[in-house]
Amino acid sequence: MRSESLEFLKAIVNVPSPSGYEQRAAQIYRDYTAFADDHHTDVHGNTWAVLNPQAEMKIMLAGHMDEIGFIIHYIDEQGMLYFGTIGGHDSAIIVGQRVWVHGKERVAGVIGRKAIHLLEDEERKKKPEVKDLWIDIGASSREEAEAIIRLGDVATYQWEFQTLLGDRATARGFDNKMGSFIVAEALRLLKEDGGLDPGVGVYAVATVQEEIGLRGARTSAFTIAAQSGLAVDVNHAVDYPGLSKSRYGQLDVGKGPSTMRGANTNPVVFDMILAGAEKEGIPYQIDVAPGGTGTDGNAMQLNRGGMATGILGVALRYMHTPCELLSLTDVADCARLMAAYCRQVRPDTDFTPRIA
Repeated sequence: MRSESLEFLKAIVNVPSPSGYEQRAAQIYRDYTAFADDHHTDVHGNTWAVLNPQAEMKIMLAGHMDEIGFIIHYIDEQGMLYFGTIGGHDSAIIVGQRVWVHGKERVAGVIGRKAIHLLEDEERKKKPEVKDLWIDIGASSREEAEAIIRLGDVATYQWEFQTLLGDRATARGFDNKMGSFIVAEALRLLKEDGGLDPGVGVYAVATVQEEIGLRGARTSAFTIAAQSGLAVDVNHAVDYPGLSKSRYGQLDVGKGPSTMRGANTNPVVFDMILAGAEKEGIPYQIDVAPGGTGTDGNAMQLNRGGMATGILGVALRYMHTPCELLSLTDVADCARLMAAYCRQVRPDTDFTPRIA
């Protein structure tokens, strides 16, 4: 991965952007995609960059830029902050974490509960419940906390991008700011390396609020009204202990991006993705989903009279934790695969499924 691209990935992964609070990530995305022919940010917060905006044939590329986090809903007399979760959390992971609370200024905090020595026997046998946890920012009173924190402010884990051995990296926000990186990088490859038909427009969208119901993909897909689209998200890697490949299938970190096959993928699009991969020598894995998925691709497929969709992915370990892990080579190859698909599309491409 080139150094400028890696710096963009680090920046968008590290910046706080819980669902509904994506503005900081959107600005980083706009800055990186300044090379595009056109830009737009809608009232929902979705941000897209476009090549060939005049073209009638449109491809929508979608990677959501929201992440899981916490939202403050009560401050007690001692200055402790009580919170709800944004997106899906494992409550066993939350206890004892350091967080940043994003108020009038960024404030460090720790997530507390009763010490293990003070738990009753029955309490020790149970997973902690979010309602019994709080964020301690060191304030000694409600007034001191409220000087910095308002109700509705959000918090994120104090974990940022870090490289591991080989091409592996870990961060708290790969799901799915990695996807926003991929759609922007695919657009850059099309701009710099060429191969896109001038009669085909590509709309690279960093969508909002995926973690709470695919909300941004619904509104941006309606506005853009593309005939075809690719969503990209993380996949569950099944290459670590305790997981059954016969139950979940096989997706491995470092063995290439995935392309999904199943009801949420248009058969013509799927074949064109594979054709692009084979033409450009990009390794890939097959992900299988029998029905709708929890990705932006589900909302895109059901837009207006229907969108011919495909879903790309990158295998990820430890999803929805502060230490998600992936292969940077897989990420770079996923952007290449997305660009390769776009190069296959022509103004007269017919996405209607038929028996050959």
